[in-house]
Amino acid sequence: MAEVKSTNREELLKQLREDTVWDVVVIGGGATGAGIALDAASRGLKTVLLEAQDFASGTSSRSTKLIHGGVRYMQNPRDWGLVREALKERRILIKNAPHLVHSKPFILPCYKKGEREFYTVGLGIYSAMTYGGYNIGRTSSLSREDTLMRLPGVKPEGLMGGVQFFDGQFDDARLDVALVRTAFEHGALPLNYMPVTAICREGGMIRSVTAQDKETGEEFVIRTKMVFNAAGAWVDPIRRMVDPEASTLVRVSRGSHILLDKSFMPGDTGMLIPKTRDGRVLFAIPWHGMLLVGTTDVEQKDAEFDPQVSEEEINFMIETASGYLEKPITRADVKATFAGLRPLFNPQATGSAGSTAKVSREHAVIPEFGNMITVTGGKWTAYRKMAEHAMLVATLRHLIPPRLCVTKDLPIFRDPNWDHASLEVEAEGSEAADDKVVQFALYARDNEFARTPEDVLFRRLRLGQMNTARTEALLPKIAEAFGLPVPEVKAEPVAEVVAEPEAEVVPVETCEAQPCDAEVCEAPKCEAEKPATVEAELIEALVEEKKAEEQK
Repeated sequence: MAEVKSTNREELLKQLREDTVWDVVVIGGGATGAGIALDAASRGLKTVLLEAQDFASGTSSRSTKLIHGGVRYMQNPRDWGLVREALKERRILIKNAPHLVHSKPFILPCYKKGEREFYTVGLGIYSAMTYGGYNIGRTSSLSREDTLMRLPGVKPEGLMGGVQFFDGQFDDARLDVALVRTAFEHGALPLNYMPVTAICREGGMIRSVTAQDKETGEEFVIRTKMVFNAAGAWVDPIRRMVDPEASTLVRVSRGSHILLDKSFMPGDTGMLIPKTRDGRVLFAIPWHGMLLVGTTDVEQKDAEFDPQVSEEEINFMIETASGYLEKPITRADVKATFAGLRPLFNPQATGSAGSTAKVSREHAVIPEFGNMITVTGGKWTAYRKMAEHAMLVATLRHLIPPRLCVTKDLPIFRDPNWDHASLEVEAEGSEAADDKVVQFALYARDNEFARTPEDVLFRRLRLGQMNTARTEALLPKIAEAFGLPVPEVKAEPVAEVVAEPEAEVVPVETCEAQPCDAEVCEAPKCEAEKPATVEAELIEALVEEKKAEEQK
């Protein structure tokens, strides 16, 4: 194997124990925090990155897996600047991380007169905003026949044609881990399972941040010149460590997804449903051998670490997607669900009424408490630009020395030793790959900051979100290799597996099925055909054993 810089945790903690003053402490190891840590470290700043759970264990691993400009923002010309900026960042990401981000064709099917012409113009403008070398594919109007050919599974009744455009698709969790790894290569000290427990402010400035190692309970007082608060949906609790009376900057919106069998849309092209009853757009996207449908926009009062998808959201996505697919979706077709929380910056302050769909999707960079900068809002696509903006504000406030940003042309770390996508395919398809997965898990522990079997299977690989059976089989094997207690069966609750409905028992007097379903039928004529269950066999054995004892 090629030599890769080790991420041995004890060696990392030794650096934290040194009595030194760090240039930058970044709180939060999702997309925003990882981006800031990389920007700071690549400028030569002595940087610590602290994450309470695992890197990308929250919202940053629960996205719609798109790097895009925001098609729905095209409805408002005032948002076009935001779209243009995101499209530029999309192209930069494809350039810097081609192993994790790629172009993806999408088709918007049209069922009403004039729709195709209308959306061709709109999506044409969307693509035109990529002038200057940032385009990744041409928008084109499609006939009915071309739409049916390029988007198998689309509902043919009433179809008048479609519009094809291109956006970016990515693996969110792996990109986040790769960003952390890149920051590490540039000298940053990233530590997961290291929640911040206190922030010390003296003389109007933050002097130190206290963090606790979840594994050992050891506390670290980290002296620093400044702090970036990039805790996503949890930025306000961090701010209240400095000022218990701090106002609320963020409202939280839940974005939920369902996973279906790929047979509903067997091709490689994604589908955009342009308008739902809540005013959003809905995507149906091939992803890891399944079909990902999302997302919703539901205000959530509390920022839970493991947000759950509601039945109302599931039904909404089923109903909406079924209107565009040849094969209707039922509740039993939903294989899994997952949800993430969007931190939405609310400039009008705390808890104002109204839909979260109307709260700003732009990011906010807010200097406060002397030398803290809170960065919130935005979306995955703009993580790099958000970091650059945050560093500019820190520079203008003389919190860091003036140095140029280099991340626009900075390649994202690509591990030379493992092809993660190929390993996922192997692991999902056969138990023969189990030893190889365990080998990778040990590698991920030593070189990718993984601390638990869930870290490996849910974020360094994506089996946890896609294949529960294989995940449950691999968890104890990785735990044993790590020298950890075997986790409970049901892996990490990122993806909620939906049980198949129980078969209905047919009453004796109404059984007329031809042929009769011996598995569920209770009619006497079926008794001889029913296979013996394990329970029946055990009862029979116990009865025989009892008879034998009585005979003795």
